[in-house]
Amino acid sequence: MDDFMRHNKPSNLGISISTSQRTEVCLSHSHHQVSKMASKVVFATLFIFGLWASQTTARSLFEAPVKLTHEQWMVRYGRVYKSETEKQMRSKIYNHNVEYIESFNKAGTHTYTLGINAFTDMTNEEFRVRNGYKSPVAPKPTEFMYGSVTDVPDSVDWRDLGAVTAVKDQGMCGSCWAFSAVGSMEGIVQIATNELIALSEQQVVDCDTHGEDEGCMGGYMYTAMEFIINSGGLANNTAYPYRGDDGNCSTNVTIAAMSGTFVN
Repeated sequence: MDDFMRHNKPSNLGISISTSQRTEVCLSHSHHQVSKMASKVVFATLFIFGLWASQTTARSLFEAPVKLTHEQWMVRYGRVYKSETEKQMRSKIYNHNVEYIESFNKAGTHTYTLGINAFTDMTNEEFRVRNGYKSPVAPKPTEFMYGSVTDVPDSVDWRDLGAVTAVKDQGMCGSCWAFSAVGSMEGIVQIATNELIALSEQQVVDCDTHGEDEGCMGGYMYTAMEFIINSGGLANNTAYPYRGDDGNCSTNVTIAAMSGTFVN
């Protein structure tokens, strides 16, 4: 709004009357001329008053669509808050994130752009906490078995080679550990069989609960891989779809892919 006022302040409206113009106004002007000038002055006065009045209401006019956008976002993602206080707090966070997204995209200094998603009303700290990955004292990693290979390309993009499934959304469940393990298995199955199958993260979330993994409360990638091997494989994502919460383990499923071993 400040920019609007700066470019439209009264001194730039072209309605000021110089001293010489005022001294030339005399009684010989007709009633029509005086009325015409009076109309212009009244119009200009009203226009200036309108700009002045808009300055006092600019903030509320600016905020309305932002709040409406947050309301639309709540409907789209099914977000419900416990109180009006929480809603106001989340609205401020949401608006701050939207401003950052718009500023980032406008800068155009990266090869990607940001967008609004189900997490836009969360702070970075909250988002990190809810992801669910536990940093364990894991077994010592196996020595890299291909360390002596030298004839390798500078880079490999497995997306271009068809070994990566479409982008998935874990929602508000801290199941990133399951997505990591399942994504790795999807890739190795495609490389081995030339068939890309979207496998079930929900099966891992529901059924891998007898060790250190705790569904939406977090878990470990390597123990998820151990579970997949010990249980004989995974169903596909259509037969056992993702819900984003802790559910009862369903064992009456058809195995779509299996793995006999993995290297941590």
